[in-house]
Amino acid sequence: MNKVNESIPWEFILLGFSDRPWLELPLFVIFLVSYVLTIFGNLTIILVSHLDPKLHTPMYFFLTNLSFLDLCYTSSIVPQMLVNICSTRKVISYAGCVIQLLVSLALGSTECVLLAIMSFDRFIAICKPLHYSVIMHQRLCIQLAAASWISGFSYSALQSTLTFKMPLCGHKEVDHFFCEVPALLKLSCVDTTANEAELLFFCVPVLLIPLTLILISYGFIARAVLRIKSAEGRQKAFGICGSHLVVVSLFYGTAIYMYMQPPSLVSKDRGKMVSLFYGIITPMLNPLIYTLRNKDVHGALKRMVLRVFLIKK
Repeated sequence: MNKVNESIPWEFILLGFSDRPWLELPLFVIFLVSYVLTIFGNLTIILVSHLDPKLHTPMYFFLTNLSFLDLCYTSSIVPQMLVNICSTRKVISYAGCVIQLLVSLALGSTECVLLAIMSFDRFIAICKPLHYSVIMHQRLCIQLAAASWISGFSYSALQSTLTFKMPLCGHKEVDHFFCEVPALLKLSCVDTTANEAELLFFCVPVLLIPLTLILISYGFIARAVLRIKSAEGRQKAFGICGSHLVVVSLFYGTAIYMYMQPPSLVSKDRGKMVSLFYGIITPMLNPLIYTLRNKDVHGALKRMVLRVFLIKK
């Protein structure tokens, strides 16, 4: 029993930037503002896509999934971070850490697959426009979305189990803001080379294969767009696909930096900043990136606002 108690702590201490207390107030403000904007932006996309019949298309169905995913992802880590910044004991229970890792890793993995599905949707829309409604029917869209969620949670269950099977020998200070695989591996009191190799191996189907499919899709899309004679048509196609490419670059760039190299080689402070970027900043930016130059969403927002004012009158 003593060995179990020494190996598995009842709680973890999340160090964050506790060695720099002067950063806590600005970080609290940044996290809080980002979280509020994330909730507002993603809820707006979900409501507009649901309420406006003109947005009942595969593209906005997948975008709604992405917005819901971003809402859940930030909600799985930010509230705990805000509480810890305000308290002297920056702790999370062992069970809370397990749940946080399981949920955040599942949602992050789901986003990897979902972004690839969204690029496939754009590929069909631009390269095979006459067959789009036949290929991307409602049943297929639901199946693709379900596949992304199932694969994400399956990978998370496997990776989380492997991570928490590592003996900790009483170590409980996590040098991070939240429970994440690279930070937890550093707590182990045994050689983690095999676990780091497993992490790299499992990142191939979750990160590299979806990214490869995205790049192939956009290769075909670029060729098809360049054949469009209308300047307005090319501009619209590049606008829609450009937004998706920006999101892909932000998300995959930071995720590959964190997970495609051994945790022992990642600078602890740089790793924290990268994790905060894809965990907080990217979900906040996604609604802005997708709607900034999107005339369909602008029109739907205007119709929704007008509808609200008419009801009040």
